[in-house]
Amino acid sequence: MKVNCPTCNTLVEWSSTSLYRPFCSKKCQLIDLGEWATEDRAIPATTQTPETPENMPDIEDIEAMLSQQQDDFFKH
Repeated sequence: MKVNCPTCNTLVEWSSTSLYRPFCSKKCQLIDLGEWATEDRAIPATTQTPETPENMPDIEDIEAMLSQQQDDFFKH
């Protein structure tokens, strides 16, 4: 089976004798690795809103939730 090198599109045989498969050479393999390392290539992900003081419960809310627990561990 033959595939295109992801870096330069050279046709590469996909076999156990192809040391750098799917790349045609060590150079193309390192170019690809460098692109991932510098985040020129990335797998898209959904962004999540980080916890900020505006959307975090305050200490009184936390204490109220804990006081409603049945476990005596949370009682003062």
